[in-house]
Amino acid sequence: MIGLSLIASNISTEHFVGMAGQGYMAEIGMAIASYEWIAALSLIIVALFLLPRFLRSGIYTIPEFLEYRYNKWPRMIMGFGLLFMYAGVTMATVLYAGAIAMNTIFNIDMTIGVWVIGGIAGLYTIYGGLKAVVWSDVIQGTALLVGGVIVTFLAMDAVGGWSAFVELSEGRLHTVLPADHPELPWTAVFIGGMWLPNIFYWGLNQFITQRTLAAKSLSEGQKGVLFGASLKLIMPMIVVFPGIIAFELYADQIPNADLAYPTLLKNLLPVGLVGIMFAALFGATMSTLDSLLNSAATIFTIDFYKAWKPAESSKHYIKVGRVATLVFVVIACLSTRFVADFGEGLYKFIQIWWGCIQPGIVAAFFLGFFWKKTSWQAAVAGMLVNVPLYLILLNQFPEIAFLHHMAICFVVCLVVMVGVSLVKPETRDIVYPVNEGYDMKPSKTVIVWSIAIFLCTVALYWVFR
Repeated sequence: MIGLSLIASNISTEHFVGMAGQGYMAEIGMAIASYEWIAALSLIIVALFLLPRFLRSGIYTIPEFLEYRYNKWPRMIMGFGLLFMYAGVTMATVLYAGAIAMNTIFNIDMTIGVWVIGGIAGLYTIYGGLKAVVWSDVIQGTALLVGGVIVTFLAMDAVGGWSAFVELSEGRLHTVLPADHPELPWTAVFIGGMWLPNIFYWGLNQFITQRTLAAKSLSEGQKGVLFGASLKLIMPMIVVFPGIIAFELYADQIPNADLAYPTLLKNLLPVGLVGIMFAALFGATMSTLDSLLNSAATIFTIDFYKAWKPAESSKHYIKVGRVATLVFVVIACLSTRFVADFGEGLYKFIQIWWGCIQPGIVAAFFLGFFWKKTSWQAAVAGMLVNVPLYLILLNQFPEIAFLHHMAICFVVCLVVMVGVSLVKPETRDIVYPVNEGYDMKPSKTVIVWSIAIFLCTVALYWVFR
């Protein structure tokens, strides 16, 4: 359940619309798969290093861990940043991508589509909470994976098989791009900025980690994470391949790269399968949106409201969370207009704007893990300096890959944090709460599984180099 929920929450219409669209584009193509394969490697780090520490501390939210390590201020800053990005960026993009699919396949008005998707996801998230989210993710995630495999198989057959697919791809099957590539240079992918969004997303992102924090044991949590990593290895074949095939079959019918996957569904699948795949896509949108809503409501309730009113009953906090869910749905629906104005693809929209907070948060966690003298002032300084620095780099140096911008921000944040900590070092003894029963050592199964995922990732890069 954990592994399927991770993938179902992660994979949505912004993947099948946005990532397939990137595969359609000649300048990106299969290279967009690096987000999936580096994610698989990042999940190994999460399983072996981050998850044991989080489960043993017994936290409910990731920002909560920062209060144990520092104090309430880093927790508040991270919590606010997550809420802003969830509602204004990720939820809005997921809603907009779902509306694109509805509009392309069934000619449903975009605005109506946004509010219908938001309303349905909001209602059952308010009613059922995390348990409803996880169970729906299992059902919808399975449907999406099965439907994606069927579409890829039919698309590959329509294009004439593997040999024709490779011959007609026009260079789109390379994953290792030149070091001076404007978006995905190999330097950023293998040794640079791509690791930051992946480690943040899979290990420090409440939206994803919430279901791992609910694991009954460390072993279950780790195996769930590694199962999710295994599925990430095959996702490019389900998502990116169809985008490339859409170019090969219907390039003259696709004015916008984000329409590649919906156009493929509309033209290629028979009526019954169109309905089934649309149901899977709609379910994927629901599963991502409900996870975002539940996580945003949890952060607001636990990290902000409960800090303000700590003595209320559990029922009171549940009511507050439900009201917060409704508010976040409305904000996300209204924010879709900003996504519509972005002209460089939905998937890139998400990746770019999350860079405003990711490097600073990763720096605050990892320097806090490895250096006891890191102070709360340093964590605050690192997270705050990230935002203006990243926006300046985006604005002044657009010709440089945004992943390089993120790497620069990460290094600067570390330097700032070290400098502040030398001036104002941490002097108190740091005591984390200990949730008994969590053995920090990974099992042999977890270690062998991790090695297998690493070797498979290397093999995939070798095949598609």
